[in-house]
Amino acid sequence: MDEDKFNLDVRKFLKHFGVTAQREIEKAVAAGIATGRLKGTETIKARAVLEIEGFGRLEAIEDDIHLA
Repeated sequence: MDEDKFNLDVRKFLKHFGVTAQREIEKAVAAGIATGRLKGTETIKARAVLEIEGFGRLEAIEDDIHLA
């Protein structure tokens, strides 16, 4: 295994996920506020699940996101 190549690809994947996830959270919260589903003062629960084909679910991370 090429450790350097592997490391770069994992970092690239995580960066892409982080940027995409943040954008999607921001869009969902903005839509929730626009429709009145959210007031903008809530604490929302978020969960991210890591799965790798052939290995299944490896990790789930849950945390609160405070809107105010």
